[in-house]
Amino acid sequence: MGKATEIIALMESMRDEKQREVLIRFFKTGEGEYGEGDEFLGLKVPQTREVAKEAKSLPLEEVPELLTNRWHEVRLCGLLILVAKFEALSKKKLADDAEAIRGRDAILQMYLEYAEQANNWDLVDLSVPKILGRWLLLPTNLSPTPSAQNNGSIKKQIVDELAFSDNLWKQRMSMVCSWMTSREGDPSWCLRYAEIHLQHPHDLMHKAVGWMLREMGKNVSMDLLREFLRQHVHEMPRTTLRYAIEKMDAGEKRYWMEY
Repeated sequence: MGKATEIIALMESMRDEKQREVLIRFFKTGEGEYGEGDEFLGLKVPQTREVAKEAKSLPLEEVPELLTNRWHEVRLCGLLILVAKFEALSKKKLADDAEAIRGRDAILQMYLEYAEQANNWDLVDLSVPKILGRWLLLPTNLSPTPSAQNNGSIKKQIVDELAFSDNLWKQRMSMVCSWMTSREGDPSWCLRYAEIHLQHPHDLMHKAVGWMLREMGKNVSMDLLREFLRQHVHEMPRTTLRYAIEKMDAGEKRYWMEY
């Protein structure tokens, strides 16, 4: 499949009305809910993954047509194609390759340009660790530009711009991208954005912060997690705390919940 229109037509032909009804409830698409107005074809994620796998050679310039499509699953397909393209350029042997660096930077810039199209938690969570999160660990040719949050690092500048935006999904991106950096042994991204988002009003961010803290503790240091909890447990939403301590034993869980 060399055209976005072909992918869209294929996915529309796979429409499942019964599954669509399940998804519009699951992803909270009702009035006033976080996914208000989102539209679904009724495809399950493995189906969308299979389409994306078959379409991974789609030219990069065709991907925005998928990312801006009305259907949730088509947007997910576009994001998964970007993930596949980024991963292909992120192999160890290509880490310092000049052409691969240019390619990764181009994919990241497209991802950021259309970030608001990843307008539900699954679209964020299935894409941001493997694109932005991985990019944070690799060489880049991008340079910082003046901004209120610019501290001289293009990487922190980009994630800060997401974190300090007024868009819930961009904010979630800034937190969930730390899954990959924590897996590679760097806790700094998780700790920085967990602190920034600790008082966020939305439950989806409470869950994201707690989840990333849990992953940081598991992959880097439980002592670092405990130190963060000691500093912030009194101001931490209970949902965040429950997610953060999920991998601790029952006794330690009780300790923190009663703190």
